[in-house]
Amino acid sequence: MLILQNISYTHSNKELLFSDINLTINTGNKIALVGHNGSGKSTLLKIIAKELFPSGGMLEIDTQPYYIPQIFGQYNNLTISEALQIDVKLTALHEILEGNVNETNLNLLNDDWTIEERCNEALKYWGLNDLKLTQKLESLSGGEKTKVFLAGILIHQPKLILLDEPSNHLDVQGRKLLYDFIKASSGTLLIVSHDRKLLNLLPVTCELNSGGIKTYGGNYDFYREQKNIEREALAQDIHSKEKLLQKAKEKQRETLERQQKSDAKGKKKQEKAGVARIMMNTLKNKAENSTSKTKSVHAEKIGGISQELRELRNEVSSLEKMKFGLSDSKLYKGKILVTAESINYNHNEVSLWKTDVNFQIISGERIAVKGNNGSGKTTFIKLILEELKPKKGRLKITDCEMIYIDQDYSLLNNDITVYQQAQQSNNSGLEEHDIKMRLNRFLFTQSHWDKPCRYLSGGERMRLMLCGLTITNEAPDIIILDEPTNNLDLQNIQILTNALNEYQGTLIVVSHDETFLEQIAVNRSIHMG
Repeated sequence: MLILQNISYTHSNKELLFSDINLTINTGNKIALVGHNGSGKSTLLKIIAKELFPSGGMLEIDTQPYYIPQIFGQYNNLTISEALQIDVKLTALHEILEGNVNETNLNLLNDDWTIEERCNEALKYWGLNDLKLTQKLESLSGGEKTKVFLAGILIHQPKLILLDEPSNHLDVQGRKLLYDFIKASSGTLLIVSHDRKLLNLLPVTCELNSGGIKTYGGNYDFYREQKNIEREALAQDIHSKEKLLQKAKEKQRETLERQQKSDAKGKKKQEKAGVARIMMNTLKNKAENSTSKTKSVHAEKIGGISQELRELRNEVSSLEKMKFGLSDSKLYKGKILVTAESINYNHNEVSLWKTDVNFQIISGERIAVKGNNGSGKTTFIKLILEELKPKKGRLKITDCEMIYIDQDYSLLNNDITVYQQAQQSNNSGLEEHDIKMRLNRFLFTQSHWDKPCRYLSGGERMRLMLCGLTITNEAPDIIILDEPTNNLDLQNIQILTNALNEYQGTLIVVSHDETFLEQIAVNRSIHMG
């Protein structure tokens, strides 16, 4: 069992990340942890894994968790066995088998005589038969590193498993193995992911934000239904408050008009009756005080309603505030943009693809490039971008405008500010206020304009790229995206999806995210390998 009580975490710069986190995870629970980029999902997993200490609260845990992080670079200098913390046992086992049976080796092995057998079975399950436990992690691809740490679950057989974006670098085959493992596992799982297919395998969804954690008793589809109900209720509340505010302002105006008419009528009567000037001044002051009091009462009521309305509007999701307006490609639909006739590429004098590749790309198409890790998808993109030339065959590319967006959105210049980056896309002479207006449309308010791009999150980098496309006078004819959802939270994936669905040009997308491909209406696939 895992119990979190009033957990909070504050960054070293004293900025509060989250507080009042209360969560109980019982043995055998399978839970999805969702939330916006920067909400602290990875930090919370590290706290549970005891890699970070909370700023406040209590953590009760009755087992040693097995934690797979999102990033593996820190392990590059280790061998597979060292990274999985099994090197000492394996060394002890081999020494014992070679006749060096002493107390030290027996203690290190701790009666785990099947350790090597489990290692081989685990690597085999994840399709890593060719790897040696003595290999350094730096020699592996991102997908292979993920599978190595997933293999560690079968080796160590932990009761509590913490996974941070486990499907990020996995190909279709790897994802299927992961989904099958999650369905079959009897362990306790807490998983951070933006993979909606994976999230739908988990029967409980928890949403993390700065003020706490909210549990939804269902999978991701159920969670989305509940969020839609909450949004509709919020929209109704906003509409009701707007009507109430309008009525309060009308009431204030009517009351003040009646008061002013009554005061004017009384003044005329007093003048007719010849009331002394000193008495007239006293009555005038009383009337002004009464009017002022009336104004104050109504202003207080209007101010209260306005504050409530502002608070409600602040709850509206960023997604609903977004406006895109991507311009259309200048190319007519149906124009042949790329023709490949029996092309191939060589690595170390060996053909990359078993059979030569033939394809056409036609303007207006939405194409998914698919294949297992190492099948040559990145090479395929570089050939289309003319960064590489085929070693065999003929590749004809029509003169057209292309933009390549990788998963890190590295077209952005880390050394300049958000506003300067937006200005770099300004090839149509937009005024400064127009640029800033478009930045606002993509949720970059004044507080963001002078922020260096290096400090932007994955979702912010994606939105700034999209903003740049709306500032550019003409949209590119082809947008090529390489694993665009890898570093995005669920909300920013939806923002990207909505923007791409407005774009009328040609899309070429490398992605293993089947839900994303379906939602952007991909109509054809090119399979590599």
